[in-house]
Amino acid sequence: MAIKVHGHLNSTATLRVLACLNEKGLDYEFVPVNMSTGEHKKEPFISLNPYGQVPAFEDGDLKLFESRAINQYIAHTYADSGTEFICKDQRKMATAFVWSEVESQRYEPIAFKLTWELGVKPLLGMSTDDAVVLEQEVELAKVLDVYEDRLVQSKYLGGDCFTLADLHHLPTLHFLMASRIRAIFVSRPHVSAWIADIMARPAWQKVVATHNNQ
Repeated sequence: MAIKVHGHLNSTATLRVLACLNEKGLDYEFVPVNMSTGEHKKEPFISLNPYGQVPAFEDGDLKLFESRAINQYIAHTYADSGTEFICKDQRKMATAFVWSEVESQRYEPIAFKLTWELGVKPLLGMSTDDAVVLEQEVELAKVLDVYEDRLVQSKYLGGDCFTLADLHHLPTLHFLMASRIRAIFVSRPHVSAWIADIMARPAWQKVVATHNNQ
């Protein structure tokens, strides 16, 4: 099998890549990385990702890291497989790129902190920092207000079609929608409908099943 994903199933970045591969209907080998032993900081993993973070990706002799870059590679290289992420209309593609940047620059920094506090720390037996949660809740609400306005205009963030701009939200949503801040999302009707739509996608449900069965 040519494609390998080295990662951990509690890593939102790892889940992001698995979701993209599933949307494309591609076969791949998942190679678990044991974070507790420091495997990710040692060779041979460090030769795949010099920052010692998951995931790392191989497609034949090509080696990549950084989940969003990996997904762009998958979307372009396997454009004719599965879900189409590359729009031939350049104006529409530009809009999708804008919302991909919004996800990575505006949403992700907040969502990552909340996911760590509310999703990952409990799994590790660690205590949640309520002060951090309260601070980030305020910032998340501001981002979601913009999302609500956008989703009045189109079904998905990037337009009328599901794109990587939507997909990249899924891993943090998986944790946050099961947490006490779920109300921040569902109180905005268009955001709530969008989340229900993208989280129900078969490709993502396959990732969820894999995560739950680890």
